[in-house]
Amino acid sequence: MDVRSIEDVAPVVEHNGTVPVWWLVNPREMKDITDGGFLELVSEFEVAGGGLVDPHSHPTHEFYYVTAGRGIMMIDGEEREIVQGDLVHIPPNLVHSLRPVSDHAPIHCFCFAVGVSGAGPVDYTDH
Repeated sequence: MDVRSIEDVAPVVEHNGTVPVWWLVNPREMKDITDGGFLELVSEFEVAGGGLVDPHSHPTHEFYYVTAGRGIMMIDGEEREIVQGDLVHIPPNLVHSLRPVSDHAPIHCFCFAVGVSGAGPVDYTDH
């Protein structure tokens, strides 16, 4: 499971020394696996305490960035706790799900996905 933590990355000063940048994915690092793809979606979501993102899959490289809370991420049967500052890469067509660690506190994520070249449209309301 590819989970990258902001806590494990040292900032690099960019833009003529004016901005610290924490590279969770280095430039062109994922070019080969996303080549020919396209930006499928960008969203933000929250899973309520005691809730669950139903297990599902789709033909995209999906990325969750945890902005608040803690949860259990499941990808292809493997589970791992994720926390604020973690970036999770979900490869195409792998079953994945997310639930908060607590029945009383949510997990909030920013999400974006890169569609796979040649894949048809996805009905996200049916997942």
